[in-house]
Formats: sequence, structure tokens, C-alpha cells
Amino acid sequence: MPEVLVVDDSKVMRDMVVACLRPYPDSRFTQASSGLEAIEQLSLKPYDLLVLDLNMPDIGGIEVVEFVRGQDHLRELPIIIVTTRGDEASRERALQAGANRFMTKPFTPDSIQGAARALLEKTPAEASRG
Repeated sequence: MPEVLVVDDSKVMRDMVVACLRPYPDSRFTQASSGLEAIEQLSLKPYDLLVLDLNMPDIGGIEVVEFVRGQDHLRELPIIIVTTRGDEASRERALQAGANRFMTKPFTPDSIQGAARALLEKTPAEASRG
């Protein structure tokens, strides 16, 4: 049963991501509204997937990715960045920090489901290669 942490400062966007991923079999979702709250949630229990916005008021998405990749117990956690920033510099920075996928808003349910499925069904080594 995949545990998914969805992090975005917009409740509407968090709910939209959850609605798009809900068809994934037996998923359970936790939502966080900031980078700081995401880091707190990541310390409370293990997750199988992190869906993360880049732009948040306290700790940004890049900093959360860098935190995750710096923790031995979180290093293999698949991360999907979902953002309004469609520029190549943001994409490069997110992927270099360790995100597995980079998607721009608006996204289609099929595109985020496909990305989540690909990451959840890969081995950790495969997921890190994207």
C-alpha cells in the first residue's frame, strides 16, 4: 500500500494531486502545506512517494529535495516536482538536487499517474535514474 506525501502551499492543488493519484491501488495520502511541514512528516513515518511543489513560503521544494537526499533513510525516496515554473533552469536545478521527475502545472491526471506508477513500480536504483 503506497504511502504518498503531497506537499503544496495550495490546498486546492494538494487535493487535485490526491484526486489524480487516488485511482492508484490502495494508496494512502498525507498532505503538508509547507516545506517545513513536509520535513516534519518525513520524520514521523516512511513514505513511498513524495509529490512536491517548488514554491512554498518557508522552505522551498529544492531545499526539501536536498534535505531528503542528504538523509540515509530517505535517499531512495522517489520525488515528483510539480510546479508552475516551466523554465529549463528550474528543471535542471530540481533534477540536479535529486528529484526523479519534473512536471509543470497544469498537468493531466494521466501524466501524474504515469509518473507515480513508473516510480512506485521501479526498484530504488531504477527510480533514481528516472
